Amino acid sequence: MLDKLNKIFSFGVILLLHLIKQVAEERTTRFWETSILNAVKQIQRTNQRRKAGGMYLTLQELQDTLEDAYDSALRQAALEAFEGRYDAAELKQRVNQKAVINQAIALIVGSETDLAIG
Repeated sequence: MLDKLNKIFSFGVILLLHLIKQVAEERTTRFWETSILNAVKQIQRTNQRRKAGGMYLTLQELQDTLEDAYDSALRQAALEAFEGRYDAAELKQRVNQKAVINQAIALIVGSETDLAIG
């Protein structure tokens, strides 16, 4: 179970990283879109219980995991967005954390798969 949680956390960082860059830079790239879709797919696959059915993480636990992953994603996004001109604290001012996490959850649970993106 711990391995699955670590995978979900790691893919959550990747997902949030690219969502943060999309919001901050008000643009997207095919690479970001592909990374977002791949991270979503891996989170969905990892969270799915194969034999027993259902999910390992509840919606609340998924939200908590993404909230934990957000700071790591923000620090990485600060290095990548705007050619690294902003540090994490400055980038944080440009991005609504709650909205990004909500978008990530919506993508993962599948209610906004087509929003992937843009």
